[in-house]
Amino acid sequence: MHSSRILYGTTVFASAFLLFLIEPIAAKQILPTLGGSSAVWMTCLVFFQLLLLLGYLYAHILTTYIPAKRQPIVHIVLLSVAIFRSLFQLGAHPNLFNASEHPVHAIFAVLTSTIGLPFLLLASTSPLLQVWLARRENSAVKFKLFALSNAGSLLALLTAILSAVLSARLNVLSRVTTEPTSDQPQIAPEEISPKSTLRQKLLWFLLPMAAAMQLSAVTGHLTQNIAAIPLLWILPLAVYLLTFILAFDAPWLYRRFLIVRLLIVMLAALGYMLTKADMSIPITVSIVFFLIELFIACFFLHAETYNLRPQRTSETTLFYLLIASGGVIGSFFIGIASPLLFDANYDIAISFFCTAAVALFVVWTDGWAQRLLWSTGTALLFAVMLMMHTAYEHNSIIEVRNFYGSLRVRESHVPPIAFTVRTFLNGTIEHGTQWFAEEFRKNPTTYYADDSGIGLTLNRCCTGRPKNVGVIGLGAGTLAAYGQLGDKITFYEINDAVEPIANNVFTYIRDSQAKINVILGDARISLASQPAQNYDVIAVDAFSGDAIPLHLITREAMALYRRHLAPGGIVAFHVSNQYLNLAPEVALLAQSANMQAKVVQSPPDESRGAFSSTWVLVTSNEDFLSQPEIAFQSHKIPTLPNLRLWTDDYSSLLPILQWHTR
Repeated sequence: MHSSRILYGTTVFASAFLLFLIEPIAAKQILPTLGGSSAVWMTCLVFFQLLLLLGYLYAHILTTYIPAKRQPIVHIVLLSVAIFRSLFQLGAHPNLFNASEHPVHAIFAVLTSTIGLPFLLLASTSPLLQVWLARRENSAVKFKLFALSNAGSLLALLTAILSAVLSARLNVLSRVTTEPTSDQPQIAPEEISPKSTLRQKLLWFLLPMAAAMQLSAVTGHLTQNIAAIPLLWILPLAVYLLTFILAFDAPWLYRRFLIVRLLIVMLAALGYMLTKADMSIPITVSIVFFLIELFIACFFLHAETYNLRPQRTSETTLFYLLIASGGVIGSFFIGIASPLLFDANYDIAISFFCTAAVALFVVWTDGWAQRLLWSTGTALLFAVMLMMHTAYEHNSIIEVRNFYGSLRVRESHVPPIAFTVRTFLNGTIEHGTQWFAEEFRKNPTTYYADDSGIGLTLNRCCTGRPKNVGVIGLGAGTLAAYGQLGDKITFYEINDAVEPIANNVFTYIRDSQAKINVILGDARISLASQPAQNYDVIAVDAFSGDAIPLHLITREAMALYRRHLAPGGIVAFHVSNQYLNLAPEVALLAQSANMQAKVVQSPPDESRGAFSSTWVLVTSNEDFLSQPEIAFQSHKIPTLPNLRLWTDDYSSLLPILQWHTR
C-alpha cells in the first residue's frame, strides 16, 4: 500500500514538474517568429490553460462515464498514440512563416499540432490518479496529490510510462477493490459526505479565474516593460504554482484573517501606483512588489478554493474541471479578449478589481465589517479603472491595441514654440514626437536628433551620394526626416497598426524626399527571405515598451545584417533602456563578426525635443569612425564580467540588468 502511494505521488510530481518546465521552452521556440512580443507568452498561457481544462474534462468523462475496468485500457491507448506522435515528430520544426499576420491562430495551431495530445494527457494525470487511488483504497480523495498543471510537452514520455504502469496495476486490482472486504468500511464516504452547494461550485470557478487573471496581468506587465524572456515568465508562474502547493499540501499555513488584511494593503498600494503613470521605481522594487502581491492574492484565492473542496469522490473531477475552466476564462480574458475589447491596457486594474470582487463574495458571510471593507475596496478599484481610462483619453487623439501592444498618440501645445506636439506611445514609453511648427516640422526629435548616434550616422555615412537605409521598427517614421533626394529608406514593422499612424498622424514620411518603403512582418523573417539589399545603414530600433526583442540581438541576427550590408556599412543599435545595459552585449556581437563597436550617448535638449539616447555603431569602416564628429562623440564600450555572446539558443539578461536604475 505504501509503495503504491509513493508511485502515485511520484507520477503526479513528475507530471507537474514537466508541465511547469515545458511552458517557457515551448513558448520560446515561437517567440522569434512573432517579434519577441510578450503577447506570445500571454497567448501560450491561454493555450496551456485550455489544454489543462481539456485534460480535466477528459479525466472527468473517463472516470464518470467509462466503466472502471475499461478506464485503464482507454488511457493506455491514448498514451500510446501520444508517444507515437511524439517520436514521429522529433526534430520537426513547424512552419511559422507569415505567422505575424494572424499570431493567435498561428500559436494555437502550432502548439496543437506539435504538443497538443501529450499536453492534454499529461494535464489529466493529477485528477485521474487521485480518483484511481481513492477507488483503489476505498477512501476519500487525497487532495495533497494535487499539483496544478498548465501545459504538457514531449517530455511527458516519462510520466506517460509511469501512468501506463499505474493503469495496468489498477486494471489488475479493480476486481479486488470493487468488492468491500471485512477490513474496509461497509459505508463508502460517498454515501455519508454532503453534496457541494451551488455557492461552492461557483467559487470553484471564480477563485481560480481571478488567480489566472492575476498571473496573466502581472506577467504581461513585467514582460512588456523589461523583456519577453523566459526568466520573467517563470517567476510569476513559479509564484502561482507555489501558492497552489501551499494551499493544497500545507493548508495549515493559511490564516484568512492575516491574508485578507495583507491583500487589501497590497491592492491599495497597487491602486495608488496605477494612478501615477509617470512613477518610475527601481527594477528590483517593481519585480518584488508585483511578485509579493501575486503571491498574497493567489494564496488567498487558492487556499479558499481548497477550503471549499468537495467531500465526495464523484465530485472530484468536476472540482478540477471548474478550476481549469476558471483558469481558461481568466487567462483568455487578459491574454486575448482584453486587447480586442479595450483600446488601452487596463489588465492590471481589471485583474485586481476582479480579485476584490471575488474576495467580497468569499468573506460575505464573515460579518458586516468584512463586507464593508471589501465593498469599499472593490468600489475604489473600479474607480481606479475609470481614472486610468480618463488619464489615457486625456489629450489622446488615437488609441489602438492589438496583439503587439497598446498604441496611443497624444496631442498637446507644449512647448508653445512647437505650436502642436504629437507624441507616439507604446504603452507608457514614447517612441516618437513631432513638433508641427513650420520651422520644426521636419526636424527629427526624441532619440533621433542630429547629435544622436543614428543622426550622426545618417548624416555622415554616405557623403556625396544617395544612401540606402534599412530600419527595423517604424514608430512615428522619424528617421524618414533624414531622407534626401535619391535616398531609399526601408522600414520593417511587425505591428500593422503602426503604419497608418506613421503615415496619417505624423508627416515625417510624407515630407521625406527619400523613397520610402514599409515591409510588414518580423524583420528577421523578412530579411531572411530577401536577396542582399546592400544597405549603407541598418538601424535596429524595435521596441515594445522597454522590452527588447532578443532575437534581433543575437549572433545569427548579426550574420543576417552583415549579409544585407554594403561594404563599409554600419549597423546602428538603439540601446536606450532604463533597465538593461545592452551596449556590452552588442560589443560582443561586433567582435564575433570581426567588426568594431562604438557607443554614442547624446544629452537631452528640451529646446528641440531631443531625449537622452544611447546608440551603438557597429562597423568595419575605419574611414567612417575616424571622421572628427564620430571620433569625438563615440567611445569604446566597457566590458562586463561573465557576459556571454547571445545566440538564438542562449541569451541571459542577468549580467546586464541595471537593478538600481530608476
